[in-house]
Amino acid sequence: MTAENYLKQENPTRKIKIEKVVLSVGGTADKLEKGYKLLAFLSGMIPLRTKSRKRIPSLGVRPGLEVGAKVTLRGVKMTGLLKQLLEANDRRLKESQVSENTLSFGIKEYIEIPEIEYQRDIGIAGFDVTITFARMGKRIIYKKKGSKLPKKQHVSKDEIVNFMKDKFKAEFLE
Repeated sequence: MTAENYLKQENPTRKIKIEKVVLSVGGTADKLEKGYKLLAFLSGMIPLRTKSRKRIPSLGVRPGLEVGAKVTLRGVKMTGLLKQLLEANDRRLKESQVSENTLSFGIKEYIEIPEIEYQRDIGIAGFDVTITFARMGKRIIYKKKGSKLPKKQHVSKDEIVNFMKDKFKAEFLE
């Protein structure tokens, strides 16, 4: 390898990858139960129930009350489902849905997802999708006690927009 080729190579630690996709739903009582079934149906995994930590009297929420469910997808299962979820939104996303290291959007009705049929016991329900991006080397914060991720390791909004346009042919609206 010549010196010119070496200098032209892209640094492999600067490459962006999708770390995980989190599907989540919120609600109480019957709505939460249907959302739990929906997440289990879509992901094929057992969702985690989330509990409230605060008291919100106007909404009837108290500490310890189950108010949501979520499931985290990684690997091959994540990529296949992510393509379907983007297709449900016609691959259109808003730039306001992008923040540093993450992209979030909602699905109003799960029956909009291609190849997914209506489930009578779930009814019509929607959920939120959060995609987390990372660079190689992020795991160091989990290995070293007290370490922080340097700013250059964060994935910017522009990088996420370009990544989604290249890999998933997404269209971003203002």
